[in-house]
Amino acid sequence: MKISVIGTGYVGLVTGGCLAQIGHEVLCTDNDASKIGILNDGGLPIYEPGLEKIIDQARRDRRLRFSANPADATQGDVIFICVGTPPLSNGDADLSAIDHVARTIATESTSPKLVVEKSTVPARTGEELKRALSVYGRKSNLKFRVASNPEFLREGTAVDDFLHPDRIVVGAEDEQTEKQMKDIYRPVLERSFTCPFHAPSACPADLQPSWIVTTINSAELIKHASNSFLALKISYANMVSDLAEALGADIKEVMQAVGLDPRIGSRFLNPGLGFGGFCLPKDLQAFVHLAERSGVDFTMLREVERVNKKRINRFIEKTRQALWVIKGKQVGVLGVAFKANTDDVRFSPAVDLIEHLLAEGARVCAYDPEAMERARAVLPQIEYKKSAYDAAEDSEALLIATEWDEFRKLDWDRIRDVMARPLIIDGRNLLSPAEIKAHGFEYYCFGRPNLATASWHENGVLSK
Repeated sequence: MKISVIGTGYVGLVTGGCLAQIGHEVLCTDNDASKIGILNDGGLPIYEPGLEKIIDQARRDRRLRFSANPADATQGDVIFICVGTPPLSNGDADLSAIDHVARTIATESTSPKLVVEKSTVPARTGEELKRALSVYGRKSNLKFRVASNPEFLREGTAVDDFLHPDRIVVGAEDEQTEKQMKDIYRPVLERSFTCPFHAPSACPADLQPSWIVTTINSAELIKHASNSFLALKISYANMVSDLAEALGADIKEVMQAVGLDPRIGSRFLNPGLGFGGFCLPKDLQAFVHLAERSGVDFTMLREVERVNKKRINRFIEKTRQALWVIKGKQVGVLGVAFKANTDDVRFSPAVDLIEHLLAEGARVCAYDPEAMERARAVLPQIEYKKSAYDAAEDSEALLIATEWDEFRKLDWDRIRDVMARPLIIDGRNLLSPAEIKAHGFEYYCFGRPNLATASWHENGVLSK
């Protein structure tokens, strides 16, 4: 099928690359000529594990092209809208890019199209999109159908998420649209594509996704409801973490047991600096504003947001207690991306943390495996190091702000020996307190006893 994707950000580029991987002819467009230039030169404007491999293969197979002219998207029979919907000052989603895309599609098309919302949008956006296509396309008299197909892609695992989803949600109003959407995803549903993760073997049978067809309004609501619930789980875990810390309990033990309840599940119950990135914070705000405009009191989600915003202050307080005085001291920060396996620093708790440290007068040096170039654009005043060891050198505290697996495997004796003071403050509960203590460090984290009273049965077994 000939498919166009408008927008080459984290969602659009993964969507376009994966649609090409499963056999479609795809054109990705973006009005950012610099992005398209990078793509046409064989590079990638973002870091996402697995993405380079599938895009390189799609290029070789001539199934994927790029254009800096969004009007070229009308060459496709189906057009996926993957443009940004950033938050406005009042928390609502800014839908101006979607309106602009609707105008382009309606005025430039010469044949009927199926237009698919892939961007995260508030409920009833589909109704407005249909109206915009009708108004802007009134002279052409073409028929535009609209579907909602919310993305459930996690940065860092987005390619795997697209090719092995737990569910595919489609909001459609007619059988033709439902059939066309199912034809698009048939290779995923039937696992008939060449999988970059499992080839030459077939994908495991337990990766069969659910196919869910709803109204457009329901599909749009599902995305916001899902992300808001995940945000709620994270904030709940953080509140229990504070209580565990006050009572001398171990939050890891508590949440491990809580998560074994199948009604709850273990994911998103890890306490720390809180959630960030471009999805959860803005989706939570947009959902709250949508509820308020609809006359529904969602105070509970306001509290989720408030709890999340307090996490950085709590971490700074831990740092202040450990160092006594922050001003004038060198602090090393490991991680600037909002999560591991991405270079995205938008709404990153790590960036927020560094800004607080600078306000306290600290001298900050940082290291991140992938996100430092993007971080320089928002934090040009700090020093970026080539490795975690360089960030630790002469620092009086080493703060873990992003849960990169690389940070679990560091040579802690080497880290200890280059630091001015062997002090680690772990904002992601990434490390084993007993192990770090054995290497001669002071260690602080969230929701776990001080090392003097650390649990001897960490991870359920006797610690050496």
